[in-house]
Amino acid sequence: MDTRTGLPVVGMVGGGQLARMTHQAAISLGQSLRILAVAPDDGAAQVAADVYLGHHTDLDALRAFANGCDVVTFDHEHVPVGHVAALVADGINVAPGPGPLRYVQDKRAMRERLAELGVPIPRWAAGAEAARFAATVGWPVVVKAVRGGYDGRGVWFVDRDDPLPEVELIVEERVPLRRELAALVARSPFGQVAAYPVVETVQRDGICVEVLAPAPDLDPRRAVEAQQLAIRLADELAVVGLLAVELFETEAGLLVNELAMRPHNSGHWTIEGARTSQFEQHLRAVLDYPMGDTGLTAPAVAMANVLGGEAGGMPIDERLHHLFAADPAVKVHFYGKQVQPGRKIGHVTALGEDMATVRERALRAARWLREGG
Repeated sequence: MDTRTGLPVVGMVGGGQLARMTHQAAISLGQSLRILAVAPDDGAAQVAADVYLGHHTDLDALRAFANGCDVVTFDHEHVPVGHVAALVADGINVAPGPGPLRYVQDKRAMRERLAELGVPIPRWAAGAEAARFAATVGWPVVVKAVRGGYDGRGVWFVDRDDPLPEVELIVEERVPLRRELAALVARSPFGQVAAYPVVETVQRDGICVEVLAPAPDLDPRRAVEAQQLAIRLADELAVVGLLAVELFETEAGLLVNELAMRPHNSGHWTIEGARTSQFEQHLRAVLDYPMGDTGLTAPAVAMANVLGGEAGGMPIDERLHHLFAADPAVKVHFYGKQVQPGRKIGHVTALGEDMATVRERALRAARWLREGG
């Protein structure tokens, strides 16, 4: 507890853009958000006052950081589960705990657990069975690293004569999908849950480039099905905080693709587009506060990620001037990152009455910030 304010101290392991945006939400709640960052120029370390420098794989650094926090949570899922268990054994309140985190760190464990629960998932097998599995489901197949993959890394499309990557793998069928969806829910230790509208996510080269809220032309019954599935998983896996369930929509129904237990790219639109942002909701959940309103603030919301472009051309600040002159209502969030080609450096959000219009505005804004034209 912060002795100056009488309000909780939340520790967030990781100093990236998720921690940076969570810090913004913490300010209005009066909370002191403590950040464990690897370097002083990490995105959140640039703006937060209470910053510890240390690595998330260093248990001593984690213990020193956690001392005095009311709860410790994460902006990424790479803290070793054994370290999280050690913090819990020390009496530290950690959310989510080591049990749930195991399923987002180990894709094989996640697939096994989802199968036990009867959750619809793509057909899959251990990497050693790739050839036999592919003979059943057909080539090409999707190969995933069991640990460490994110943002398209650690995922490969493999055909019959392609060599397999030399890491521990699972192999999955290549699903004929209509599109990708995401269902974002929050759960508190008390067991209260709150579900956001189901969104459509658009991927390019393994990176999410657009999020459309609510998912256009989604059957209301399927939207409820996706929300109920996400709530069920949050309960079954005992998640505390946010849970993002990435889904494939197919002709036959929904399949669970991935899980994330933290604020998620599919929820960035909520900063302006929902009554309670995912970042505030995550703080409410881990502190066992009542959940906030998840309703939309506009009929249509579109978010586009801003990726770094090639060097040269118009300076980024000048691009921002031109963008705001052309579309004063678009909202821009930069993450404090150095611009590199293809790197996520921020996102833009547009709100309005018509999805086609707000989507075009968001894409135009992201393109302008990337290319300067």
